[in-house]
Amino acid sequence: MTTDLDELYDELEGYAKAEKPKSRSPKEERIIAGFEEIQRFVEEHGHLPQPGQDRDIFERIYATRLDQIRNQPECREILAVLDHQGLLQGDTEAEAPIEDISDDELLAELGGSVGREDDIRQLKHVKSRAEVHAAEEIADRTPCEDFERFKPIFEAVHKELKEGVRETRKFELKSEIEVGRFFVVGGLIAYVAEKGETYSNEQGRTDARLRVVFDNGTESNMLMRSLQRSLHKDGDAGRRITDPIAGPLFSGIAEQEDLASGTIYVLRSKSSHPLVKQHGEVLHKIGVTGGSVEKRIANAALDPTFLLADVEIVATYILYNIKRTKLENLIHKFFEPARLEIQIPDRFGNLVTPREWFLVPLYAIDEAVNRIKEGTLADYCYDPLRAELHYRIQASASSILQKE
Repeated sequence: MTTDLDELYDELEGYAKAEKPKSRSPKEERIIAGFEEIQRFVEEHGHLPQPGQDRDIFERIYATRLDQIRNQPECREILAVLDHQGLLQGDTEAEAPIEDISDDELLAELGGSVGREDDIRQLKHVKSRAEVHAAEEIADRTPCEDFERFKPIFEAVHKELKEGVRETRKFELKSEIEVGRFFVVGGLIAYVAEKGETYSNEQGRTDARLRVVFDNGTESNMLMRSLQRSLHKDGDAGRRITDPIAGPLFSGIAEQEDLASGTIYVLRSKSSHPLVKQHGEVLHKIGVTGGSVEKRIANAALDPTFLLADVEIVATYILYNIKRTKLENLIHKFFEPARLEIQIPDRFGNLVTPREWFLVPLYAIDEAVNRIKEGTLADYCYDPLRAELHYRIQASASSILQKE
């Protein structure tokens, strides 16, 4: 059977013709290319791009671009068939507001350092925002013109750290940043000398301007959040320095689970040394031991620490769960103004200087121990002229600053 070719042509002409690929405008191609970059970012990192100055600049670009795409119906229509990740749905999971800034404006931050368009992710001589912030904070440090006022404070803190009166702890909370506090940041000890009024920044977060003095003789008027960021950036090296007494050191009453860990002892010497006999009623040796006080003083007459003489036990205070060395250093530092300055020859004729004897009446020692139990000893100082504890309103650092 023959078929007329014209009839066959007419029959086939009725079927749908294959569609030619639809050509897109340059604008549409640019929208698709930009969206594909966002898709690749999500595939590589497993999360939506986020805004914020601490983010990589391209992530900031993608976050801004995605937000703009979602808000433009024309873009959503073009990209709907390509959105296999569901990126056009919902809002960006941003911690901070989307920056009202174009891709070109963001890229302008690179200072023209971006290479060819096909090599856009290869940045040269460009610092991250975190590096820029760090550089700005370091650059903001200037010589502290009145550092002589602060120098004694840093010397005291260095000594107290060495003696165990203070210690360093990992920095955790922004609330720890207050006037009079010490921190270790960037390998330096930082002292918060002043703090301005607290306010809310553009992201609704509280902040304040600080005057921070460093132990290398520099200072910075940095923001509280800048100091917080620097401390966190240092990791375990970013530390807070504790106050001389961080709360009650021990309890006078043993709980069921507590273990006795030592005893404060107060001794009086039986030495015939003229200076000792002259001040016999108020001269006391104050120490801390983890064992029996009786055993500790058994060979006092042979020990220069005990003035090479027998002693009598005047008072004892049992400790619970306390670092003995730290507490002993604390007590000795507190009574430093009343320390006995004396040199005596040992059994071999060598002069020694006992350091644990103080011209302090027993009632003052008893009060100091009670203040330690309460955790309030830092609010007092010992007045050797009045032979009593004297309340001081400001902490030791503030007191030093007032001495001109």
